[in-house]
Amino acid sequence: MGKRDINKLNHEGDRKKGTFIVKIEYCQNESWQGQVVWAEENRSERFRSTLELIKLIDEAMSSGQQISFERKDSVS
Repeated sequence: MGKRDINKLNHEGDRKKGTFIVKIEYCQNESWQGQVVWAEENRSERFRSTLELIKLIDEAMSSGQQISFERKDSVS
């Protein structure tokens, strides 16, 4: 990918925008837990770690679809 291609990707019209409202409810084990709201779609999802929050936002921006995250709880 050349410099011209990168500039084309960065063009204002080619970028999707999103507004996310993040409510941090707890900070445990060096990570955040809370809720994120995707304002444009009026959808919300709970997250249990900072990484999960980032994945939710990334998924929403890349797919343009409902934000969701399949959770697998471990049983001890």
